[in-house]
Amino acid sequence: MKPYIYQKENWPNFLWNNEEIIGLIGEVRNLQGRIIGKMEVLGFELQNEAVLENLTLDVIKSTEIEGEILNPDQVRSSIARRLGMNISGLVLSERNVDGVVDMMLDATQKFTEKLTKERLFDWHYSLFPTGRSGMYKILIGQWRNDSTEPMQVVSGALGKEKVHFQAPDSENIEKEMDVFLKWFNNTEKIEPVIKACIAHLWFITIHPFEDGNGRIARALTDLLLARADGISQRFYSMSSQIRIERKSYYEILEKTQQGNLDITNWIKWFLNCLLDALEASNITLEKVMQKHNFWNRNAILIQNERQKLMLNKLLDRFEGKLTSSKWAKITKCSPDTALRDIQDLIKKGILRKEMAGGRSTNYELISIKE
Repeated sequence: MKPYIYQKENWPNFLWNNEEIIGLIGEVRNLQGRIIGKMEVLGFELQNEAVLENLTLDVIKSTEIEGEILNPDQVRSSIARRLGMNISGLVLSERNVDGVVDMMLDATQKFTEKLTKERLFDWHYSLFPTGRSGMYKILIGQWRNDSTEPMQVVSGALGKEKVHFQAPDSENIEKEMDVFLKWFNNTEKIEPVIKACIAHLWFITIHPFEDGNGRIARALTDLLLARADGISQRFYSMSSQIRIERKSYYEILEKTQQGNLDITNWIKWFLNCLLDALEASNITLEKVMQKHNFWNRNAILIQNERQKLMLNKLLDRFEGKLTSSKWAKITKCSPDTALRDIQDLIKKGILRKEMAGGRSTNYELISIKE
C-alpha cells in the first residue's frame, strides 16, 4: 500500500465533507467581517499600529515555528521602514530579518498578483540571503534535487530516527508545481478560506525547496487570507496561532499526509485554528488601543526621548524585568541618568517599583486602567 497522500490515485483531487465544515466557515467569515469592521472605524494611525503589530507577530512566529528566533525590534523596524511608517525607536535590521519581512510583505501587500515560479524563487532567495541554512549550504532560488538522499521529515536521536513523511521525488517537482500554480492562479469559484487551507497542505506536501517550505507555505496562506478579506492590511496572525498549536499542527499534518484524499479533518483543524487567531486579534487590538490611550494621556508630560523609547518598549513587548541598568544599556546613557529618568516617571505616576523584592530594584508600568 502506498503510504502518502500524493501517491494516491486521483491526487491532487482533494475531497471534503461540506456538511462538517459549513458551520465553521460561517463562524470564520462572521468573525473576519466583525474584525475588519472594527478596524475600519479606527483612525489611520491606529490601523497602521495594528497592522505593524500583527505583521511583526506573523514574521516572528512563522520563523519561530522552524526553531529560529528573530529580534522583535529588528522585525518591527524592518516592517515599519518598508511600509513607510514613522515610528520611534527604529533599529538596524539584519539581512535575514529583512528577507523574511520582504517575503511576507510581498505576499500580503501584493495579494492580487499572480503566483509564479519566479516569485516563489525570489521568496526563497529572501529567506536565505547567504545561501546557507545555519551552517549548511543549500540550493536557493531553485527546486531541490535530492542529490544525496530523499527529502524526509524526521525526528528522534541518531540511529533511532522516525520518518514522519517523505516528500515526492525531486524529479517530479516541476510537474507537481505546475499543477499547483495553475490551480492557485485559477479564479474558479472556491471558498477563499478553504483555498488557503488546501494551498497550505498541498504546497507543504510537495515540499519543493531544500529548506524554507514551512515559512513559504504560511506566506501563501497569508496571501490567500488577504484575498479572502479583500484587503492588504493584516489584523490577525495565523502563524502566531499555529505556533501556539504547533504540536497539534504537526500531528494533523502527519495524519493527513499519510491518509487519503478526504481532507475534512485537516480543514476542520485549520478553520478552528483560524478562529483562534481571529479571537486573539482582539487582544492585539486592545493592546494597540491601550498604547494609543497612554500617549493621549501622557504625551505632554513626556518630552525626554529616552523615556519615550523605553515606554514604547514597555507598551509593545519587553523581555524580562525593567531595571535601571537595562534602561542605561538600551538608551546608551549613564546609570545615574537612567535612575533620574525612572524617578521622574515615578513622580509623574507613570512607573512604580515592583512589589516583589530581589537583589535589584525592578520597575513596572502603572496600568492605564488603574
